[in-house]
Amino acid sequence: MPAKPTRRKPYELFYWPGIPGRGEYVRLALEEAGAPYVDVVREREGGMDEMLALLEGEGTKHPSFAPPFLRDGRLVVGQVAAILFYLGPRLGLAPKSESAALWTHQIELTISDFVAEAHDVHHPVGVGLYYEDQKKEAARRAKEFRGARIPKFLDWFEAVLEANGASEAKPRLVGNSLTYADLSLFHTVDGLLYAFPKAAARHLRKRPLVAALHAATRERPRIAAYLKSERRQPFNESGIFRHYRELDG
Repeated sequence: MPAKPTRRKPYELFYWPGIPGRGEYVRLALEEAGAPYVDVVREREGGMDEMLALLEGEGTKHPSFAPPFLRDGRLVVGQVAAILFYLGPRLGLAPKSESAALWTHQIELTISDFVAEAHDVHHPVGVGLYYEDQKKEAARRAKEFRGARIPKFLDWFEAVLEANGASEAKPRLVGNSLTYADLSLFHTVDGLLYAFPKAAARHLRKRPLVAALHAATRERPRIAAYLKSERRQPFNESGIFRHYRELDG
């Protein structure tokens, strides 16, 4: 792993307030590394206006389509997987070799696909509609997600862990050290346990390495401290992972 450089100027993370959302994947990496950062909209006066201006392209040649995005000096990076690909080596959360770094990125992109499918369970018709406007379609989508998609994704992650020689005592997706992909899988499993507690728990019992990764990550000192802090925003019914009893089973 590359040495973590001493850093004075904090990273600036831009994301919507009130939900952990996709911004949480970036927060977890920064928190695990002990890197200084500002959650701009939540912590800075005028932060929302600043974020909206950047989305409109003010002050950057590369505006993001949507939050989250990260600013590091003059550089602005959007999309969770791209942000973590950039931060990983700087935070000591990515392998050194090119092939392993790309493999970690590929895993992260697969996690992004999984997260998108979890979101679309409660918004299968359109993101501009309320859940209440598409409950019938959501129930049908949830059944397929619980029965086919959750196990398909979790089987893949279990196989990746097994192929990497992971054990329940040391579950790692890539190499022997923690990477940002481990943190992202942890948060995704956490989200599934919130949104689909019955289904997720049932599937995790059959995937011991994924379950071990989730449990071990929660106990890491900096992550444990973060989860107990006010910086950690709870899951709720405005975010990606939403708990509707009728969609679980």
